[in-house]
Amino acid sequence: MRIDSWIWSVRLTKTRSAAAAACRGGHVRVNGERAKPAQPVRPGDEVRLRHLGRERIVVVKRLVRKRVGAAIAAECFVDNSPPPPPPEYVAPVARRERGAGRPTKRERREIERLRGR
Repeated sequence: MRIDSWIWSVRLTKTRSAAAAACRGGHVRVNGERAKPAQPVRPGDEVRLRHLGRERIVVVKRLVRKRVGAAIAAECFVDNSPPPPPPEYVAPVARRERGAGRPTKRERREIERLRGR
């Protein structure tokens, strides 16, 4: 079975074209080797996928030909991925009262200082 099709079938990516693009971009590795979209995958293979800012490390347990539901997809691989990083603290955005007009030079400098510029 093709690696791009399997990644899409077990819901690691949203679309098959996104899975193929990840393979072409070098974001998919099978057993430590960079994978092309048509590379075959077998049970027991380790697949590393960098997607959406994190790395997923999965071991193939079962091959599926079509896209399956989330419950069945979870049975098709063993997830050895590190836990996702905690969400970063986002500072509150400085807001002005509606109708307050343009900020003064002093207010603008305070806003930029808060934003870290």
